[in-house]
Amino acid sequence: MFIKIIPKKDKNTGKVYHYHRLCESYRLGDSVRHRTILSLGLLDDLKEPKQFKLLADRIEQLIKGSTGLFECGDPIVEKLAQNFYREIIDRKLIDRTPSVPKPEDPALYTIDINSLEFENARETGSEWMCLQALRQLEMERCLKECGFAPIDVPLTLAHLISRAVYPCSEYGTVQWMQDNSAVCELMGINSAEVTHHHLYRISRLLSKNKDSIESWLSKKTSSLFDLQDKIILYDLTNTYFEGRKLASKLAAFGKSKEKRSDARLITLALVVNVAGFVKHSQIYRGNMSDPETLQTTIEGLSQYSKQGQSPLIVIDAGISSDENLALLRNKGFDYLCVSRSRIKDYTAAKEGGKPVVITDKRKSNIELLLIKQQTSEDNFLYVRSERKAHKEVSMHQNFTSHFEQGLTQILLGIEKKGGTKKLVKVWERIGRLKEKYASAHRFYQIEVESKNDKATNLTWQKIAPAARKNEGVYFLRTSLKKIDEDTFWMIYNTIREIESSFRTLKTDLLIRPVFHKTDDNTIAHLNLAVLAYQLVNTIRFQLKAKGINHDWSHLVRIMNTQKAVTVTMLDKQSRKIYIRKCTKPEPQVSQIYNALKYKYYPFIRKSVLPENEITNGEMPDD
Repeated sequence: MFIKIIPKKDKNTGKVYHYHRLCESYRLGDSVRHRTILSLGLLDDLKEPKQFKLLADRIEQLIKGSTGLFECGDPIVEKLAQNFYREIIDRKLIDRTPSVPKPEDPALYTIDINSLEFENARETGSEWMCLQALRQLEMERCLKECGFAPIDVPLTLAHLISRAVYPCSEYGTVQWMQDNSAVCELMGINSAEVTHHHLYRISRLLSKNKDSIESWLSKKTSSLFDLQDKIILYDLTNTYFEGRKLASKLAAFGKSKEKRSDARLITLALVVNVAGFVKHSQIYRGNMSDPETLQTTIEGLSQYSKQGQSPLIVIDAGISSDENLALLRNKGFDYLCVSRSRIKDYTAAKEGGKPVVITDKRKSNIELLLIKQQTSEDNFLYVRSERKAHKEVSMHQNFTSHFEQGLTQILLGIEKKGGTKKLVKVWERIGRLKEKYASAHRFYQIEVESKNDKATNLTWQKIAPAARKNEGVYFLRTSLKKIDEDTFWMIYNTIREIESSFRTLKTDLLIRPVFHKTDDNTIAHLNLAVLAYQLVNTIRFQLKAKGINHDWSHLVRIMNTQKAVTVTMLDKQSRKIYIRKCTKPEPQVSQIYNALKYKYYPFIRKSVLPENEITNGEMPDD
């Protein structure tokens, strides 16, 4: 195709105007004829002659259905080409019936090896793996059904991939997209036009549609991997803020799991199935206690009841208060948890029952015995862990050692000049030490000698403790009526899956600390991390089934060895040739692709054209 210029003169003013027509050549007998496809008008926006050729070539590319690695390089030409292409299609000005393609001859060029160069290298492997996982989850369809604008869908997918592969601030993500990653290239986005404001807006859009997206992923993962969700796990964690957060309604001081008592917190609760997929999430104030959270989340749990059969809820001791267990019973849920109190008066559930001995991964013995307590209708499991007993003995020895060191410091204060000698102050120091080591001080008899309200000496004597039969012992509790020791223990150990989920969120997806100023952005930040975790777990769940148990950071490191690179070279006429390809996957990368049944390459050999056939030296879209 080419653009033909038609000059026309205004009779009144004498001014000459140049009108333009898009034409194509065809042969009739021995002669060549021109056919006008579309009148293009004056094209005043085009100032340089080479822009007209570029416009004709770009329209022809769009008509042939070819797409390229790069845009044509001229935004004015690109906009005109898209408009004229739509007009041609809408008016049916050409026949787009596909023809059988002719086999192409090999692209053979004589090149100068010394001119070979590599440029525009970008990480591709992790991004391509994540994009294929999102396609498994049909996330594009999900976003469209949630009302996302077509222009926002590719950027949303790119944002989710970025959060999974390179979790950082929106500022850092934009820089990574532009300088390091091929994620925008994979999604057909011009990375130079992406700003952190776009990413903030996408995060808030995802947060606004949280319930719909969460429900979609819950159903999709269950159907995709044939998960029954008969057991679900509930637990919570918290993350801390950097900053005072005085205006926040969510940030509050509380018990920090990271020991950051100096920082305000926010709490994230998750409902997870045994495969590690999030079924429901909720965000709470940082000072809300663990037992308080279940009542709010229980409504979210109710949607997972199927045909009158509710899943079994597995919770940790921090949430298993009597009020919460009663709440679960009233809502029709069975539960399994760690008992918050030590059971004293109990008998074996079966007459003459003896403990079942199993071994853990470290070959330590664990005793299990199903027991009953007269004051409760629940079943209990007596558990005595050899490794836990050794740990408790070690902790006890550590506490007593530190307690004795504290007493020694108090004695030195009595003996040395200028030390604490007042009797009241000495007993205060002893009281604070007892409070700090509450489990150790009861094994000591302490005496303080005094004269004229001043301590003169401090002595202590360790009392031999009674036989410690309860070391390493704890109790599990369930409302299930028919259950044996092995099943009881197996179900309880599924709680490790939600611990793994939180570990991935904290370590690999970096939900802590939070730097956002507003509560809306804080909620969007946590929600984005949970969605990225769903993507991560989709990949890891399939790899675990194939015996590949790498953590996520290790997987990203392996996959990042695959790059997309532009190769340039000169032919014998000194014309520059461009080739855009992905590197061949390393053996470990191929193993991961094969286990996931994913494709190796997002694209293969996008373009090969001499530079003088490319306007402005830019590679065209294929």
